Amino acid sequence: MSVVDEPRPVRAGEELDLVTLDAWLAQALPQLEGPLGCEQFPSGYSNLTYLLRKGSTELVLRRGPFGAQVRSGHDLDREYRVLSALAPVYPPAPRPLAQCIDAAILGAPFYVMERRRGIILRRKLPAELGVTPAILHALCVSLIDQLVALHAIDIQAAGLGELGNPVGYVRRQVEGWIARWKKSQTDDVPDMDALGRWLVEHLPVESGATLVHNDYKFDNVVLDPTDLSRIDAVLDWEMCTIGDPLMDLGTTLGYWVQADDEPAWQAMAFGPTMAPGAMTRVEIVARYAEQTGRDVSNMLYYYAFALLKIGVIVQQIFFRYRNGFTRDPRFAKLDQVVTVLARTAVAAVDAGRLG
Repeated sequence: MSVVDEPRPVRAGEELDLVTLDAWLAQALPQLEGPLGCEQFPSGYSNLTYLLRKGSTELVLRRGPFGAQVRSGHDLDREYRVLSALAPVYPPAPRPLAQCIDAAILGAPFYVMERRRGIILRRKLPAELGVTPAILHALCVSLIDQLVALHAIDIQAAGLGELGNPVGYVRRQVEGWIARWKKSQTDDVPDMDALGRWLVEHLPVESGATLVHNDYKFDNVVLDPTDLSRIDAVLDWEMCTIGDPLMDLGTTLGYWVQADDEPAWQAMAFGPTMAPGAMTRVEIVARYAEQTGRDVSNMLYYYAFALLKIGVIVQQIFFRYRNGFTRDPRFAKLDQVVTVLARTAVAAVDAGRLG
């Protein structure tokens, strides 16, 4: 069995019009030749990702989900612009090749980019990879150091100075995600409401402004198959902006499930963060502080916010499922994930620690 991330047949209801797409490719990338084939990478929960084979060339196509209501969460024009600017200065950014903003072609805007072949780690470590505790620890270090490198990019020199407004970023994020929760809410979750109130009442002073990825975690990085401690690509840039870097680190912590966390939360692990050798959330923060010199004494706030944000993202997906915009069976019980996320955040705040 290959451990390289591979596509599968396209899910029912998410097929692409290959005749129309092939005609568009002939205009956008006329150097490509041969028949067009299409499969789908099955693991994403947000924007849809397809593998195109045009003759001997492999491309990756990204388009928004069917029935999406929240444009800012699926902004592929932003993602394309970010990658176009980042690829020359940040090696893990895949190179975009062509963009289509005409929704008439595939029913939504999309773009195509180069494929980076490699390994993506999700819930469990495949035994055939032979990942030792030492290798996993080295990978955790690389994961954080790559985030540090992103936060060190000269925004103006990269041509991304107009990407976002860092002034008031934390407040806008907190208030914005609380508003998204209310708009997509389908059931009562008292802990989400309590968490939202606490975040508003404890807004921190901004810690600076850098590029922020906003969804930086294990299953958004591609590993070099010959050296699993090396990150070859960082994926899913649609939420990248300019903002407080500690909010970005907080998002990574939000996805970092530990062996001493609540069992219901452990069951939803987003990567091998509980495996032997994995760093803890406290160690992740310490590494980031060591490499950047930033004050991380208030990371509990950013961690709690991240859990709320992730909970809202999950709720938005469940809202689409509940309202029939998607039939993907993976989404049927996501409302339970929202409840666990909110409970985890409230427990962390009450305990006053990251765990």
